Amino acid sequence: MMVLAGAGLVLPDRVVERGTLIIEHGRIAAIESRVVDGPAGATRIDCAGHLIVPGFIDVHVHGVAGFDVLDGGTAVAEVASRLPRFGVTGFCPTSVACDPGTLAAFLTSVATAASERPLKSARVLPAHLESNFINPDWNGAQPRRCLRLPPPATAADPGDYGAAEILSVIADHRPAAGIITLAPELPGGLDLVRALTAAGHRVSIGHSGASYDEARAAIAAGACHATHLFNRMSSITSRSPGVAGAVLESDAVAAEIICDGFHVHPALVALAVRQKSARRMMAITDGTSGAGLPVGARARLGEQEIIVTDRSAVLADGTLAGSILTMDAAFRLLVEQVGVSLPDAARMCSTTPAAALGLDDAGEIAAGRTADLVVLGAGLRVRQTYLGGIAAWEHER
Repeated sequence: MMVLAGAGLVLPDRVVERGTLIIEHGRIAAIESRVVDGPAGATRIDCAGHLIVPGFIDVHVHGVAGFDVLDGGTAVAEVASRLPRFGVTGFCPTSVACDPGTLAAFLTSVATAASERPLKSARVLPAHLESNFINPDWNGAQPRRCLRLPPPATAADPGDYGAAEILSVIADHRPAAGIITLAPELPGGLDLVRALTAAGHRVSIGHSGASYDEARAAIAAGACHATHLFNRMSSITSRSPGVAGAVLESDAVAAEIICDGFHVHPALVALAVRQKSARRMMAITDGTSGAGLPVGARARLGEQEIIVTDRSAVLADGTLAGSILTMDAAFRLLVEQVGVSLPDAARMCSTTPAAALGLDDAGEIAAGRTADLVVLGAGLRVRQTYLGGIAAWEHER
């Protein structure tokens, strides 16, 4: 049994100024609104002057600290071991479009890393596939050579792979494939939304030039997620609300938003939160293997080389290629620049993604929930991260 005493506790509806968490068998056993010593024999940790928030859940992250999840081997596990220092207790390893062999190896590594997770590594959740079925006109840093049309289209070149091969890999690894991003305006796109939704996947609209009506049709067909809102999607104009407009108006869709202040201006983040509420908005990093590396460092996004800048990561031609953001920095931006309350920042970084993924025992500080927690100190910097009540990362004193 462990007692975390004296911290501000960021609960779903309020902040307890000086409270106590009692943790037993890896779960939150009790929440006290005052400082208490706890049961006899419990390990007591003085957290006065700190905040405790639920562990961050990043549903869109490609890598960190030089490791890309498509590197093969133990790459997913390496990413998992490095994320707790940024307050992340669960994440969806996120792929870029790739060939069937690479996709199969990636999904196998996701399943392996999830089942063999060390106690101090972040929980490996089902993957997020920025899939082969995105619009090549809105691909961004996604490799165009890997993009395909949904069925019944076939591969254009003899010997090449087509939609069927990609979908066969997904079918063979369904438990490891969670969110699937696609462009519903492609020929066969709506049928693919219906098929993937029926198979249990969370379909996301992204890298899409769909019209407002096409996006609404995709939502009606089962799409319930939006990939990095405002980035690489048709935007709102006076006569065409686009994907962004359809997503903002629909309570059926939970939307990701990159909270680095660069991909999306903080004022626009605030506008989106006011429109949809923190219950339907989730902070993401879209972080790459360049996150945590110095400016000028070279890293990878899939098979492509990226370069770390002072604000983001780019391809050699200057195309934005994901971010160098980490979830603790996203939390800080929401509070300090966007003006979101502490409970709503925790909701966007933890509760909403947990709910979207169906994680009933994670995502908020509440009795009975798993004790996945982040202790924040001065400047909202991570001091400790707990996974199931075990200290997974601690700042050097």
